[in-house]
Amino acid sequence: MYKPKAVTRADIAEAVYHEVGLTRKSAADLVETLLEEVSRTLTKGETVKISGFGNFAVRQKRERIGRNPKTGEEVPITPRKVVVFRASHILKDRVDEGV
Repeated sequence: MYKPKAVTRADIAEAVYHEVGLTRKSAADLVETLLEEVSRTLTKGETVKISGFGNFAVRQKRERIGRNPKTGEEVPITPRKVVVFRASHILKDRVDEGV
């Protein structure tokens, strides 16, 4: 069975190094700064919009009743915040076409 490879921070930094021509250290710092800014923005509850890629947003989930799969016992699931991603149509089309 084929298992797709996951892209890591190091892979992204390496791609930036090759495409942009920064040093490896500068490329890694750039990737870290970008991810830190996205995290900081989401932590404040704001939306991150990347044109042609998609939107990251924080959504509040309310309390609900879940079930323990082993025992079947009902358990309350506490309210929490989750990060959601909505891909842009451009990204969806590229994925669909396999580009």
